[in-house]
Amino acid sequence: MALVWTDCLAACDWDELSTLYKLAPLGEKPAASLKLAFANSMFRCFVHDEGRLVAVGRALADGVDCAYICDLAVHPDYQGAGLGRDVVARLVDASRGHKKIILYAVAGSEPFYTKLGFKRMTTAMAIFSNETQAFERGLISQSDAP
Repeated sequence: MALVWTDCLAACDWDELSTLYKLAPLGEKPAASLKLAFANSMFRCFVHDEGRLVAVGRALADGVDCAYICDLAVHPDYQGAGLGRDVVARLVDASRGHKKIILYAVAGSEPFYTKLGFKRMTTAMAIFSNETQAFERGLISQSDAP
């Protein structure tokens, strides 16, 4: 496996990226939305194997106070081989110097991120455009459910 790592947006096939999120499975993320989100992210990581997109992640950051790692996805054929860990490690390394690096995890994946040094926050709050869906996905607790 000769992996090629890049942060370049110019070569990204946004439809392929959208498909990766479906396969991972992390839901529907339209290509146009992904293009905008990744363009507005300070740090990005795309991983290809023989031209095929197999892993991705990004971090929003302000350059000083806060970096937020999100949208990590690994193709199912590559899961369990440490590729997700390596994407997160690269994004954390790129985000060094920020006072805090925050990561938004899919419910149930917390143990994976704990092994990478992330700690559970007790004060995190969010406003979701679809609170019912956020509750169903385990992102908000029963006491916060609509």
